[in-house]
Amino acid sequence: MAVDPAVTIILVLVYVVITLVLGYLGYKKTIHAEDYLLAGRDSHPVIIALSYGATFISTSAIVGFGGVAANLGMGLIWLTVFNIGVGILLAFVLFGKKTREKGAETRAITFPDLMGKIFKTPKLQFISGIIILLGMPLYTAAVLIGGARFLETTLSISYTTALIGFAVIVALYVIYGGLIAVMYTDAFQGAIMLIGMTILLVLTYIYVGGVTAGNTALAAMSDLVPETLASQGMTGWASMPELGSPIWFTLITTLVLGVGIGVLAQPQLVVRFMTARENRALNRAVLVGGPFILMMTGVAFTVGALTNVYFYQHMGKIAVDAAGGNVDSVIPLYINTAMPDLFVIIFMLTLLSAAMSTLSSLYHTMGTALVCDLWGRGQTCAMSLRANQIGCIVMMVLSVVLALAMPASIIARATAMFMGLCASAFLPAFAVGVYSKRPSRAGAMASMLTGAFIWFFYTVFIHTAEAKALGISQFLTGSVTILGAPWTVIDPLVIALPISLIVMIVFQLRERSMEGKSRA
Repeated sequence: MAVDPAVTIILVLVYVVITLVLGYLGYKKTIHAEDYLLAGRDSHPVIIALSYGATFISTSAIVGFGGVAANLGMGLIWLTVFNIGVGILLAFVLFGKKTREKGAETRAITFPDLMGKIFKTPKLQFISGIIILLGMPLYTAAVLIGGARFLETTLSISYTTALIGFAVIVALYVIYGGLIAVMYTDAFQGAIMLIGMTILLVLTYIYVGGVTAGNTALAAMSDLVPETLASQGMTGWASMPELGSPIWFTLITTLVLGVGIGVLAQPQLVVRFMTARENRALNRAVLVGGPFILMMTGVAFTVGALTNVYFYQHMGKIAVDAAGGNVDSVIPLYINTAMPDLFVIIFMLTLLSAAMSTLSSLYHTMGTALVCDLWGRGQTCAMSLRANQIGCIVMMVLSVVLALAMPASIIARATAMFMGLCASAFLPAFAVGVYSKRPSRAGAMASMLTGAFIWFFYTVFIHTAEAKALGISQFLTGSVTILGAPWTVIDPLVIALPISLIVMIVFQLRERSMEGKSRA
């Protein structure tokens, strides 16, 4: 279905102009370094909620995980449950308030800076910054790929052109407007995402004959599950995989737990809590953030699974086969094939919004990690607007190069990898740090290094999905993985996070015990 180029150009220009105007407003309000880094610590609850949600939900959720739902089915809805229960309620209520209080008390300006000041050691700031710069470019590249793939399909331009143009536009308003611009544009983009996903859900159910007919048809397609998936435990697109099967482990440990728990310690999201003036603002933000996440992830996963019904009815193929085997192409193909011209443009803007809102936060976080937490740590230059702007540019270029080098069907996996690393390395120390009056400095150091090391080791040598692609284990040991099933399909998070937590608890209890003995 051809899209009218004139209408597309007009709507895209309007969107870009509004985005840049909001970025300019952020620029005008960015006077001090704290404005650039933390939006002046005075953000409105709705802005916080939409910015948090829009940053959380990117093209990786809509395109990447939507494609995974087309491949593995509606079992992915469990991730929506985790996203709301953990990513919104638990994050805002249990961690958000304490993070805001600690941030205001220590005057921390970044997540690594917060960790360093809570535990009173610059080493933790440095280590946190290193982990961010090792893991976040991978996630950033995945988000770039999602947006560029849809632009490539919709505008009929080369993938490289779409990727570079997309990256540069986002970089412009991040570099000049800082976090104020990022949060303003996030809120605008979040509103567009909400409209686009609502329309997408309604039209999809209309196309498959309604809610009951569509879900019934999907359940009836179980005999069409490819043998390669059926042999690994998949039972259909409307049911869970066999308990304990390879696909069950992938769905639950990598996608549901990896992303659902990993969200709690993502640096670009933790910073949002530090922009609130008071705790009451975070309570109000939950009322907006919960429904927003429900609509974003719930719709993406539901529509992703239902594309199998649409493509089978119209092309005689399941969704992934229709997309040439690339799960990242399922949602773009479905939109461009099934939807009316106007909605193709609206959804393109929805995806642009999803990608740009996340990218802007990732650029900002990586740039400040490079400048504030590594290069200029403890120096006046760390608070220089120009230095932080240069940091954003450097990390933007690195992410584009990485995106050009990454393989197909990588978006969802790269997202889960980054979130798993964040949870394994940061979550235990972060949780103890914001709640304990005397957190263990040695425990935080040991927990963070242990969690990161075990996660990397398991990823490189045991978890087949990454170990096979990286080839390091094959080169060093002569085997793709050093362990067999079921360890090869259990996500690194499931092993690394508990060990990291145990290390943190042991050090914390030991130090409390030693303090008690010294007082006695």
